[in-house]
Amino acid sequence: MKKIPLIKPYISFEDVKTDFEAIFDSGWFTKGHYIADFKKEMTEYTSAKYSFPTTSATTALYACLKLMGITAGDEVIVSDFSFPATVNVVEEIGAKPIFADVSLDTYNMLPAELENKISSKTKAVIFVDAFGNLSGLDKIKKICEKNSLPLIEDAACAIGSSLNGIKSGNISDLTCFSFHPRKLLTCGEGGAIITNNPNYAEKLEILLNHGASVQDGKFDFVEAGYNFRMTELQAAMGISQLKKLDSIVESRNAIKESYNSELIQLGFIPQLAEEGITHNIQSLVYRVPEGCHRDNLIKYLAADKIETTIGTYCLSGLTYYSKKYDSICPNSKYLQDNCLTVPCYEKVDVQTVCNKIKLFLGRDSK
Repeated sequence: MKKIPLIKPYISFEDVKTDFEAIFDSGWFTKGHYIADFKKEMTEYTSAKYSFPTTSATTALYACLKLMGITAGDEVIVSDFSFPATVNVVEEIGAKPIFADVSLDTYNMLPAELENKISSKTKAVIFVDAFGNLSGLDKIKKICEKNSLPLIEDAACAIGSSLNGIKSGNISDLTCFSFHPRKLLTCGEGGAIITNNPNYAEKLEILLNHGASVQDGKFDFVEAGYNFRMTELQAAMGISQLKKLDSIVESRNAIKESYNSELIQLGFIPQLAEEGITHNIQSLVYRVPEGCHRDNLIKYLAADKIETTIGTYCLSGLTYYSKKYDSICPNSKYLQDNCLTVPCYEKVDVQTVCNKIKLFLGRDSK
């Protein structure tokens, strides 16, 4: 049986061959016109004012905390159901992460959890668009505005998603994208920070470039900054895919409907996207039926060369954080133990995947 992978990137070498040849001929691999073009096209796509390509979503998140001056003694409230990078940046900068539990339906931060956990030490909120789903972001934004708290959107998975017609990147104070190979737009690695705040933009311009600034024609280092810059080759890859991103989102939603027609009747529960949300389906994730051993299902499918995986992690339940803070969010833990991510990409063999799942559940796959 031919392997069915979890995802296939929406890019080929032929898509960027001409651009790569031009970059190699020029010998200009960083801070060139491809970066400038990518920044411009990202702002146009999101309708936001400022865009800063970075080495990853992790460095993007770290830079956002750094520019706000968050440090030891401060608290940052984070969505608990996410990849560890979300909380690692808070820990690394010296602040205390405060874990907010999530909805069992949308997998996103519960507004009541946020309100209950705001304290005098809270300096920012990191909301995670779980698998690209923006559900609840509008409610979280209102709470942050009411409490004068900056909202950082961990949109690592959310490029192409929107809320009431507004693209991710043009909603929160700061938005951080990822361009990892599992994302709908990949640069191999890489990320970006998007903002409408001119003060943030001015600080980021310096912070992401070793702390360098040019004033009155003079070059100086005015901050202790970083090299979090993307390369020209990565930018060329991003530009290529950005042109077809909306069509990719549309096709992945069609794949989701195909899976739903098979899996819902088997007891699988899809992630909920609230009204007004266009979900990019960065990952197609279901809660498994009651009585289904998720890990055994993953192993069973792997034996037939079908790649599946868990959804993501309960951050408060990870060994490091559970030992240090001793507070595990129950909904997030349940999702970590009971979610399944199925293959989703152009021309994926949905029927074969579903038939194998039926066999695992002891049902007739005919």
